Formats: sequence, structure tokens, C-alpha cells
Amino acid sequence: MTNQAATEFTHKTVLLHEAVDALDVQGERANGIYIDGTFGRGGHSRLILQQLGPQGRLIAFDKDTQAIASASQINDPRFHIVHDSFATMSDALQELGVTHVDGILMDLGISSPQVDDASRGFSFRADGPLDMRMDTTRGISAAEWLAKEDEEKIREVIKNYGEERFAFQIAKAIVARRQTDAITGTRQLAELVAHAVKTREKGKDPATRTFQAIRIFVNKELEDLEIGLESAFSALAPFGRMSVISFHSLEDRIVKQFFASKVKVEQPDRRLPIRYLDLPQPQMRLLNRIKPSEAEVTENPRSRSAILRVSERLPEGKT
Repeated sequence: MTNQAATEFTHKTVLLHEAVDALDVQGERANGIYIDGTFGRGGHSRLILQQLGPQGRLIAFDKDTQAIASASQINDPRFHIVHDSFATMSDALQELGVTHVDGILMDLGISSPQVDDASRGFSFRADGPLDMRMDTTRGISAAEWLAKEDEEKIREVIKNYGEERFAFQIAKAIVARRQTDAITGTRQLAELVAHAVKTREKGKDPATRTFQAIRIFVNKELEDLEIGLESAFSALAPFGRMSVISFHSLEDRIVKQFFASKVKVEQPDRRLPIRYLDLPQPQMRLLNRIKPSEAEVTENPRSRSAILRVSERLPEGKT
């Protein structure tokens, strides 16, 4: 697809102002270094750049080649784009000579242009090649994976990543179908799943959970998220903030548990003779949990499930 064609698909950035405002890019902090871990079509990045001072820097990451093409249109010396997952943040920052950053934003999941472009294979609503890779230059497509994976692994992925109770029936149907026909199209897979799922969820296509599961697995989204959160925390300067938007329970659970692990500390036995200064201290503090307003959900129904969690790194010894 050409860059011109890619621009036909629009994207409404979810929780745009809330996520950027949470980074507190103002005053002395305006000349700090910030990271947009998921550039997408640049909604968050462009707003951060508007608030950055002349000495500020913004480093963005994205796996999607179309997102990289969109980022190349930003002509600003303060901006740098990395064509890779935010899971590679530590290595990328080291190569750029950056030791600490003042804020990190992650907008997880899939973007509207990826869903709306049938040629990407993310959506069951329009027929297209069953690809699902965010980075089409690396890895194997969903079709290639389904063609060779064993039934047990397919069942495990659909159950664990899609929280699909009919995972056994769907995996069995996939393996049976590929004996006679290669599963290469989105509609082909969606129809197969629809026949395997006996009970429909109200208002939800029966293929929704299966497509979500395969997409998450093919792109290693949850593994990247766990690595990325740890890398982001390590990169944060004292009082640096993390602003993370998730769209489904699996992502949000990881984010919530990660923040909780940095906020809560295991206290030693009170009977032990330990000075207060030597007691373990929280590494972060929670600042906010925000959901889209009714007005935003009305304007952009895809924002309905979004949750923004904000946390701040504490200096050592501070509570």
C-alpha cells in the first residue's frame, strides 16, 4: 500500500489530552526527554511536541511501517522515530545516548487505520489476507501460523489471549479445515469460527475473541508489554511519569499489576531492629485512573473500553 492510500484511513486518538496532560510537560519539564511508545498516527506525539520547549526531545516507537511513514512527515529536530517495539526501548535509548527520560506514554492495542484497512488482515468485517502483523517486514503472518501450529497450541492461544470459552471447538475446526483448504482470508476464518461458536454474545461478532487472540499472539503484544513496562520504569527519572492506555482486560491487568508491584512493598517484621531509613520504600505512586467521557465515547465508540493509568516514579527514600 502506498503512503497516499494509507492516509485514507483516519484515526481518532483516544484520551488524547488526558494522556498527554498526565505527563506534565510544562515549566522546566518542557525541556525534558519524553517517549511515545506507540506512535500510531502521531496524535499523542504531535500534542507533546506542541508542549515541548526548544531543548526538549521526543523519541517515538512503532512497529508498523505505515506509522513510520506517517512519522516521517514530522519535520522537527526535537523528534526521533524508532521502527521497532517499545520492548526495545532500553537498547534504543542506549544507542541514542539517553540515560533518563521525564515521561513515557503507551497507547496499547491496535489503531483504527490497522482495523479499517482490509489488506492488513486485522478485521473480520471485510475480506482480506489473513496477515495481522503490525510489522509486515518481520515475523510470520496469522495464516502461516495457523497452517503449521498444532491443535493444542491454537486452542491455548485462543483461550488465553481471547478468553474464548469455545477455544477447543474453534481450534478443532481450524485443524480440520486446513486438511482440505488453506485458511488464508479473514472472512474465511470468521465464517469458520461462527460455525464453531454455538452461543453468541449480544452485540459481538463470534469471531471477535479469536481474532483478538491470534493478533496478540502473532505480534507478541503481551510479552512486549511486560518487557516495555520494565524498560520504561528503568528509564524514568525521579518524578518521571508513565501514562498507559489499555483497551482490554489482559493488557490492563498487566499494567495494573505492574504499577501495584512498584507501589507496594513487603514490610519486614516490626520486631526487628531496623531504622526507618532502611525500610523498603515504594518506587512509584499512583496518580490517576481515567476512562473516556461520555462525549468521547459518543464521538468515538472504539474508545469505550479504554482505561488510562498514570503513575510517577519516586526518588529513593521518598514516600
